[in-house]
Amino acid sequence: MTRWGEPFREGDALATAAVADQAQIAIVVIDRDSLLRYWNPFARELFGFVGGRDYVGLSLLDIGIHESDREHASQLARRVLRGEPWEGTFAVLRGDSTWIHVRAQAVPTRGESGEVDGITLIAREALRSGRVEEQYGLLERIGSRLTSSLEFDSTVRGVAGILVPQFADHCFIDLYDRDRLVRQVSVHAEGWTPPPRTWFDVGDEVRYPERHFVTQALRRMETVVSSEYLFENSPSTRSDQVSRQVGITSAIAAPLRARGEVLGVLTLALSGLSPRQKNTYGGFDRDLVGAIASRVALAIDNARLFEQERSTALAFQRSLLPSSLPRLDGLTVAHRYLPAGPLRSDGCGVQTQIGGDFYDAIPLSAGRVGLVIGDVEGRGPHAAAVMGQLRAALRAFAQADREPADILRELDEWVRQLGQEDEEGGGTWIPSVSCLYMVYDAWSRELSYANAGHAPPLLVTSESVEKIDLEVTDRMLGVRAKGGSGEDVVYHQANLRLPIGATLVLYTDGLVDRRPAGGRPDPERAFERLSERVAEVADKDVDQIAEAAVHSVPGELDDDTALMVVRTHSEELALREGWFPSEASTVGEARHMAANTFNEWGVDRDQAELACLLVSEIVTNVVIHATPHPVHREFTGGGVLDSETPLGSGADEFDEDWTDLLEAVAEESDEPAEEAGEKEFLLRLRRGANTVWVEVFDNDLRLPRIRSAAADDEGGRGLYLVEQLASRWGARPTPDGKAVWFEMPMHSEEAEKADEEHGTDQD
Repeated sequence: MTRWGEPFREGDALATAAVADQAQIAIVVIDRDSLLRYWNPFARELFGFVGGRDYVGLSLLDIGIHESDREHASQLARRVLRGEPWEGTFAVLRGDSTWIHVRAQAVPTRGESGEVDGITLIAREALRSGRVEEQYGLLERIGSRLTSSLEFDSTVRGVAGILVPQFADHCFIDLYDRDRLVRQVSVHAEGWTPPPRTWFDVGDEVRYPERHFVTQALRRMETVVSSEYLFENSPSTRSDQVSRQVGITSAIAAPLRARGEVLGVLTLALSGLSPRQKNTYGGFDRDLVGAIASRVALAIDNARLFEQERSTALAFQRSLLPSSLPRLDGLTVAHRYLPAGPLRSDGCGVQTQIGGDFYDAIPLSAGRVGLVIGDVEGRGPHAAAVMGQLRAALRAFAQADREPADILRELDEWVRQLGQEDEEGGGTWIPSVSCLYMVYDAWSRELSYANAGHAPPLLVTSESVEKIDLEVTDRMLGVRAKGGSGEDVVYHQANLRLPIGATLVLYTDGLVDRRPAGGRPDPERAFERLSERVAEVADKDVDQIAEAAVHSVPGELDDDTALMVVRTHSEELALREGWFPSEASTVGEARHMAANTFNEWGVDRDQAELACLLVSEIVTNVVIHATPHPVHREFTGGGVLDSETPLGSGADEFDEDWTDLLEAVAEESDEPAEEAGEKEFLLRLRRGANTVWVEVFDNDLRLPRIRSAAADDEGGRGLYLVEQLASRWGARPTPDGKAVWFEMPMHSEEAEKADEEHGTDQD
């Protein structure tokens, strides 16, 4: 036998290896790079190494160090490599997906030169021995875990995961919901599950007998230990039988109380599920669980308050966004909004983030649709408020049929009025806003757009997924050149035609700026992931594409995300149009064309007659007030420019007074034929799934308005009829004049109800 201090002989070394193999404690050796070089059989069992896998050369972190303790483990390695010993506790995720706490001692391993060339780690499972210092370590770890999350489910389940199986075989957390005690957590060691309808399950209302130790704990407002007479006051006979079968030996109940309010009760129990040196709880355990319960109660209360505050903030945020989008002819739309995760701020705790991302799909005149996606700079209530006001203003401008570039110019001025005083800088903080606004015509597949610094959408076709090459991209809203007066900010617009069946994916930067765990955002790589994932589901419906897109980039949500997927289709769409001279005789021709078209499209007879009546009213207006000389209108960043001032520019804006009808027709008949031939109007009819639209284009720049006709007036009621009989109507400027339009349902409400009832009867 080798004496202490004498060098080992070869035979002794073999004996030492045999001792290490039989030791009931884990021994792990790692090198300076924290790579595994040796472990004994007990270490394999403790850390749950998967059989057959070669762990040599793997990092210390790969033996299953829990994510929350990885930085802690890295620090201990650096400390020991400096020559200092270390002792502590950390969590380990085993190969069978269970996790335990490990108490470890680490000492430096020195080579022949005396330099530290590795680390020897001696470890065992913590708390099974019931040592006092380990139990205090448990309290410290629970405190750390509770402070790491403000989400209610994570808080209560995290506590149970720490206590089982380290300190108990069973853990229950029951919380009050008004006057009812409801089970929130039920966790058991070794994956054991109680038989159905024996012990209370999660979500069940819990009722304890009057003399039950849990009832006594709640009545006395103190922690109660019960090791005797455990089965005399069981809630039910079946519960008593299961308690005996599983071998319950001791239990503790501690009331959960925070800020003077009783929230519920924490109950722990020991049984035969896990081998232990200690099978009953004592006075020290009671005090320890009481201290744990006070921390748990405070964490639960904080989590509830945080979730209440967060739900209020998110409800405010979502109220500013469309909860649902209307049915749109020629388009199928899916949308998603993801709020940012909680924000940690030094000195301010954990705060809910609400942001300024927004989206919308706006029905416009004649079946066209306005599509918008945008992002207000910054986070917080002010950014959300700016977003809400901006979206409301944009909808108002859009529904007035303003051109995209004109709308962005108006919004730029609007954003400046929403500035906020900068308390630190002394000036006015004006938010920067990215915004892409597009107008889509499903019948022509034409897309008109203006872009204020927003990322281009993805264009998804059967052949590829790629960014749309936007011809124009201007400054963000609210941003002007230094020292500029605003004249330097000009918004342009452009047009493009989408391929048949194309899909657009519009998104904000929160989707590609996600931060991987322990890393930094990589927008380029994130965009590649987004494109790849969307390509995989390109042939699916828009909801599946939206779902795939929002989950395509892993990482934490540091910014909110808005997403809209728009797929084009031409199903149930039809269009017919014709040019007519602006003469009184053509009113009947235009009406005849409309009547024939509505008949072919299957419009109800009554609805078709109403629509033809309104066609006559609008066409008559156009014939009476047609401009003899067309005037070209140009839309610029500075406003609308007309190439020639219309006749009668000093008169009131165009109304639809018909009292001069005969006089106008008489004057028209005296005009030269070639001049009269220059005056034409376009009648365009559109059909959607359940709606028809009528548009009349002419060269007159004056927009119509409804006037109040006197009782004895012969005219002045045409637009009033349109207002009363059409679902919607309006007028919009065009580059060469104006377009007056109205919308009518193809079927009356009575007919639609009858069809629904008939379909129900057949079912």
